[in-house]
Amino acid sequence: MKLSASEELLMHYLWTQEKAFMKDLLDAYDDPKPAATTVATLLKRMIDKGFVGYREYGSSREYYPLVSRNDYFARHVNGLIKTFFNNSAAQFASFFTTETDLSAGELEALKKIIDQQIQKKKS
Repeated sequence: MKLSASEELLMHYLWTQEKAFMKDLLDAYDDPKPAATTVATLLKRMIDKGFVGYREYGSSREYYPLVSRNDYFARHVNGLIKTFFNNSAAQFASFFTTETDLSAGELEALKKIIDQQIQKKKS
């Protein structure tokens, strides 16, 4: 399941804060801040989608992410690879390294990561 752009922004604030009350989330937004009812609607949708949980303290709720940032990002990347690169990570890597403006140092860092992963797979 995917989040909308406004839900992703709110999720970013939750990932950053790890747990937050409505006031904390509203404070995280730049001005002009959304209405509390807008954020409450977003949170309800995100709860229904299984991305956010909460604990009740009287009439207040403390929200927390149920999905880690890494898991969410991995799903997105894997979806991109499947949809746009014929489910080929090699095609994705080729596109990423040739079509982005990576420096030689960044490419060397990627090569080191790939070499480390190769060694792990061989072990």
